Amino acid sequence: MIIFNSDLDNTLIYSYKHDIGDAKRNVEIYQGREISFMTDKTYELLQKVKKEMLIVPTSTRTIEQYNRIDLGIGSFKYALVCNGGILLVDGRKDESWYRESLSLAALSAAAIHTALRLLEGDSRRKFELRFIEELFVFTKCSEPEKVVYDLRAQLRTDQVDIFNNGEKVYVLPRKLNKGAAVGRLREMLKPDFVIAAGDSEFDISMVTKADRGFVPNGFKSKYGVAEAVYEAASGSVFSETVLEECIKTKAELS
Repeated sequence: MIIFNSDLDNTLIYSYKHDIGDAKRNVEIYQGREISFMTDKTYELLQKVKKEMLIVPTSTRTIEQYNRIDLGIGSFKYALVCNGGILLVDGRKDESWYRESLSLAALSAAAIHTALRLLEGDSRRKFELRFIEELFVFTKCSEPEKVVYDLRAQLRTDQVDIFNNGEKVYVLPRKLNKGAAVGRLREMLKPDFVIAAGDSEFDISMVTKADRGFVPNGFKSKYGVAEAVYEAASGSVFSETVLEECIKTKAELS
């Protein structure tokens, strides 16, 4: 069995703000608006890949945000959401997995609660402060890079990872990342091979832990990744490149 752990946003699907051409299909509606799309070619390739391997969406999205997505190819047996802290099995939260995630998050409790206190009083915060599933901290800030810089100076970075994605700011337990989730799922399902793809800082641990990882063009230099992950060619649509490479990998392993 081959597992394909794939990030969603900017890996398989794209915001309406992202130009992926006119040959695309809507995959997410929020408050009556079409907000996320995939290319028609991605849709065709995804159907082929689903027949060849176990696709496991692996996202920092919450359960609610994940459930808004409909890729149009049927449901997935497994999905990892909340940065790997929650495993969905046939759409339902696996309580055993979640309890283990809470135990892992507890190792960083002091730093997490300090982050909550600091962000509560930060004048740059412009969104509610969320403690997602009691696993990690999320909010939105003006000057997010400076907020991240300041948090890194005040928090124990051996306990937490601090990222921003645009204006979104996250503080996550070190033991609770996508790479750790890929490892836990590998122990659970015993696959022969694991492929992973992602586009952001959240995905570094996942693509480097997999047997074969895929990232967009420029990713390795941007994040200082030295490991042997496959980087897509400049000008390509990352989602299409990833899925084509999945098909090639399956052929190689057969």
